[in-house]
Amino acid sequence: MLARQRPALCLLVAVAIFTAALGSSKIWLDTSIVIAIYSLMAISVGVSYGQAGILSVAQAAFASIGAYATAIVTARYGLPSILGLALALTLPALVAYPLARVVTRLSPLALAIATLVFGQAFDIALREGGDFTGGYIGISGVPPMSFASSLFSFHVLSWGVVILVVVLLGNLMNSGFGRATATVRADSFRAVADGVDVAHIRSAVLALSASIAGLGGWLYAHHISYIGPDSLGPAMSLSVLLMAVVGGARSILGPVLGATLLTLIFELIPAQEVQGMFYGGALIIVLILTPNGLFGLFEMARRLPRLLAGGRGPAAQTAPGAAASGEPS
Repeated sequence: MLARQRPALCLLVAVAIFTAALGSSKIWLDTSIVIAIYSLMAISVGVSYGQAGILSVAQAAFASIGAYATAIVTARYGLPSILGLALALTLPALVAYPLARVVTRLSPLALAIATLVFGQAFDIALREGGDFTGGYIGISGVPPMSFASSLFSFHVLSWGVVILVVVLLGNLMNSGFGRATATVRADSFRAVADGVDVAHIRSAVLALSASIAGLGGWLYAHHISYIGPDSLGPAMSLSVLLMAVVGGARSILGPVLGATLLTLIFELIPAQEVQGMFYGGALIIVLILTPNGLFGLFEMARRLPRLLAGGRGPAAQTAPGAAASGEPS
């Protein structure tokens, strides 16, 4: 049980150290909140692509659904942000499940293109939504949360949400559902032979990832106090996909690592041309050196002593001639 929550404990320690060291700086608190939001969106990519092999390029659209939902109910109708949270969790999942029933039957490339087209269509719908979505202007004046009105409290809330998601995913991926998902990713024909409803599993995984992305959108809207068509546009889907791949989409903490690294590059290197160079360079280097992402390096380092010990094996345990004489070494 403790092994399942090791990623959450490591993340909790890292956040606690950061908070103690830089928690008094408003600039770093704001950067930390942005990293937490991008981490949720990158984790959603890790769930769909890393765990189930569904290459979705519509995660920003799902995050926008969550952001617009909470913006409309809180800024337009004065309802509490908790209701916005409920909508941000449920609406993206309700959109993603039927979408997945259609697109997950396609080949991986066609699936990625289909989700990209969905994201583009949703972006057009937001811009043409009139007063309901605010059109090209968007919705401003999203109120802060009553229970996280300060920058420090919002930092704690954001990372608390990320850690909670990591805890839940750690349990889920070690459950029967998680094992079925792993089987579907590795061999869908074997999964069918084992009695797994492949279409339902893939649709449920994409719905779960959309719900996590919507959770990130909920935090984004209340942090920025504004949401518009360009806030979480289609380009953001590619950015969070890159974050997940660089960090390691197959692991739970890999997307968080990738989001942290690339967000810091984005924040510390203001020129967009240079950012693109570093983004592309980081992706190429990671894919060449460690196809499983940066987190794969930690896994390799952890397994290296076992591999070295296994290489010595029985030869190191048996003295010369002992096997022939039958005497113990």
